[in-house]
Amino acid sequence: MTTGIDPDEVRRHLESALLVDTVRITRPTGTAVLDPDTGLVGAVPVEAVYEGAGAVLSGHGQVTAEGIVGRQWLDDTVSWYRLLTPLGAPLPARYDRVEVITTRASDSATRGRLWQVLDPSEVSTVELVRVTRLDEVTLR
Repeated sequence: MTTGIDPDEVRRHLESALLVDTVRITRPTGTAVLDPDTGLVGAVPVEAVYEGAGAVLSGHGQVTAEGIVGRQWLDDTVSWYRLLTPLGAPLPARYDRVEVITTRASDSATRGRLWQVLDPSEVSTVELVRVTRLDEVTLR
């Protein structure tokens, strides 16, 4: 007989052990403007959607996250990166940008990198945390 998990207990554990970085989700609101003096394209104007606890996980990190719970709780779709945020965080939309602002680990490979949210229909809310598939952006 398989025993179930207590979603509230697992959620608290994931939030304290895994969602320890600060992530920022922004939504593009316009088009970048060309600077006529330099010939360079400026930044794309954005509005803040969310800034708070979260984690951006690689494929290996996703496997590790499942180990915290002790059973599979992420879906089987393959994604190089996923954003995990608390259930209270807003749902990102397609083309929203995700950036890791601060990390608990000083040598984190995710800090300062930029991702783009994939198809919003693939954003799901597991009873434990919000899970969003990401694609890395190489604009920087």
